[in-house]
Amino acid sequence: MERSPTTLGDASDKGSARYLYLPAMVAAIGGLLFGFDTAVINGAIVFIKQQFALSDAQTEIAASSLLLGCVLGASVAAFTSDRFGRKRVLLGAAALFTVSSIGAALPQNLVQFAIARLIGGVAIGIASTVSPLYIAEISPARSRGLMVSLNQLAIVSGILLSYSVNYLLTGVGPSNWRWMFASAAFPSLGFLLTLLFIPESPRWLMQKGRVQEAQQFLTQIVGSKAAAQEIEDMRATHSQESGELLDPTFRKALIVAILIALFSQFTGINTIIYYGSIVFLEHVPHQTTSTALWANVIIGAINFVATIVGMLLIDRSGRKPLLMSAFAGMALSLVAVAAAIHFQAAGAIVLIFVLTYVACFAVGVGTGTWV
Repeated sequence: MERSPTTLGDASDKGSARYLYLPAMVAAIGGLLFGFDTAVINGAIVFIKQQFALSDAQTEIAASSLLLGCVLGASVAAFTSDRFGRKRVLLGAAALFTVSSIGAALPQNLVQFAIARLIGGVAIGIASTVSPLYIAEISPARSRGLMVSLNQLAIVSGILLSYSVNYLLTGVGPSNWRWMFASAAFPSLGFLLTLLFIPESPRWLMQKGRVQEAQQFLTQIVGSKAAAQEIEDMRATHSQESGELLDPTFRKALIVAILIALFSQFTGINTIIYYGSIVFLEHVPHQTTSTALWANVIIGAINFVATIVGMLLIDRSGRKPLLMSAFAGMALSLVAVAAAIHFQAAGAIVLIFVLTYVACFAVGVGTGTWV
């Protein structure tokens, strides 16, 4: 039975949310791999340190080689995504994730392991830049905060997944850490394959003069009338952009955004993400490897739940109130953690304060910084 022209017109004017959610979810897999590859070292480092007989300095190299790759990846992500497109660059990141996950499972010495993790860091640096950028560029303004927060939810999901995998593989044997890294190959391949089926960012298409393709994609999401308005807004924005990064018009906003991103890291969240198991093993009384990894799972679960709370609040309460209250809560929690460790409090007390710290980060800083 054929549809009437009126029905077709109504459908075109309304659009469908599935054309937004599916590409956004695929792009967010980059965030999941970001979280997994970042946090998997937390449990694995205990076993790597034992198997390779690493000193404290060598342990730092094993953990931090990823971060050097992150710097490299983030440095090249902007200009490569502008030149080749968001989709192609994400495909490259997915390939690097796959190579790194396999490479980190096979090394025979620290150098080989560090190189594999460096490659994974490049992938993380690219994904951490391009995944939220892609999601923001395909999202209507009214839901952009929530949709970009989807990337942060994917990151904390990856962290929780890696902590859970680490815990489940604790008793597999001395080479269990190899399986911890190898397990990331499956979502990496999934990311690579699903990226083949999503469209390019409409804003990038506009930059390249491919207006018809951009409008077609936007029409599927928001309908023909809203899509036409989005196209006009993009044209107006593009004509007003000077191209100067430090233009006085938005210099203050740029500096504030950079400082928020810097302070979100200076607060010490990576100490928990990278070394949580070692902190519990070496500084909290009566802990075993199993209990330390189980504490990580609890931390990952709280991180996940609090991120959902942040996503629900980000477009209601605003970015600034969430960020201010989150930073304040994190500061108080860190003082409590330090005091609990100093006075040799029970492991449960230390864990509670760590959980409040992580929850504050997830609700405000983790969600708000990306947006």
